[in-house]
Amino acid sequence: MTTTSLWSNATGPRFIDRPAHRQWLLDQAGGLVDFFLPVSIDPEGGFHDLDRMGEPRLDSPNRELHITTRMVHCAAIAHLQGLPGADAAIDHGMRFLWSGHRDETHGGYFWTMGDGGPSNDSKQAYGHAFVLLAASSAKVVGHPDADRLLGDITQVLHDRFWDAKAGATTEEYKADWSAISDYRGQNSNMHLTEALMAAFEATQDSSYLQMANSIAELIINRHARAEGWRVAEHFHADWTVDRDYSGDPMLRPRGVTPGHALEWARLLIQLWELGGRAHDWMPEAAQSMFLTACETGWDAEKGGFYYTLGWDGRPDVPDRYWWPCCEGIAAASALLRSTGKPVFETWYRRIWSFSARHLMDPDFGGWFPELDTDLQPVERVFTGKPDIYHALQACLIPLYPADGSITLQISRPGQ
Repeated sequence: MTTTSLWSNATGPRFIDRPAHRQWLLDQAGGLVDFFLPVSIDPEGGFHDLDRMGEPRLDSPNRELHITTRMVHCAAIAHLQGLPGADAAIDHGMRFLWSGHRDETHGGYFWTMGDGGPSNDSKQAYGHAFVLLAASSAKVVGHPDADRLLGDITQVLHDRFWDAKAGATTEEYKADWSAISDYRGQNSNMHLTEALMAAFEATQDSSYLQMANSIAELIINRHARAEGWRVAEHFHADWTVDRDYSGDPMLRPRGVTPGHALEWARLLIQLWELGGRAHDWMPEAAQSMFLTACETGWDAEKGGFYYTLGWDGRPDVPDRYWWPCCEGIAAASALLRSTGKPVFETWYRRIWSFSARHLMDPDFGGWFPELDTDLQPVERVFTGKPDIYHALQACLIPLYPADGSITLQISRPGQ
């Protein structure tokens, strides 16, 4: 017996056009903000990790850069929605980015801050991408420190990370900017693409958009196309695919990650729109990546996306994480608005149905970060409730056109 809806057709008006569904999305987004704020604010700096019940995990003193920055970004979204109290979280996060994570000696931003200073002083492209996103979102809401942070992170990205010859970012450095490895990764470049588009929207500086187009050309039009629209994750220094790489199971898992193809599908539609629809390959690539990820990564019997696949197409890590479903929801809505094709409505409903039934915690709020193959919550990689970023965007992206980020859409007059 199946546990997930496999209807082949979606009948009636689109969900994203139905007032009750739109209100449900807003209610879910508001619930997430209430779950994470203000309880996650750590008076000592940064933001607490939360346990399943939404209480601070005081046994986890480390504050990772991508969490600090994502909280600033999401608090900016909440503030734009008119949710009281989010402004305090923006202030708190912006102070900690500048006076905590920022390396006053060598420049750049430390990956992890502990109680007495950096507990991991490496400089990671992944984290720096989110600094750019946080700075851009802060600028949209008019935060007084946004320009300072935006100018600083832009300079760091150009001076330390950007490889102009490849048209993409390098990856990781020690505190003094000596290289840790010659690894190159798509994950950091994907999130940098998201952040570069946000920076372009906030400033209208076209150089940000040019960098985003360059990354997409390399990662997707060159490599994903060559791999049958599977997104290669790991690369050697010369940007040849490293099929044998196996690193951090959270951010650098081995094999293919279907969730990243879904995420790229949404980003490509946004990039295509922001660029005046000049790159004809982007809509084709977005649709192909989305449908390939759904065909190969979705469990047709039980539902949910396998976390990773081997290069042979078989599940490698079969557990179901929350964030691929979030990205699938956002991508399906963007593709539905862009193409009008019923297949994307079908997937939009299917992924939401699975998420509402299995991933959203009805007892305490928030989303379970991972499920085992029996669809039961487990804590193999994540503990407690992960940050708000993926789930909040899944709730809000479907409400708006596919031609810009959430902060741009909400800040437009009449929204």
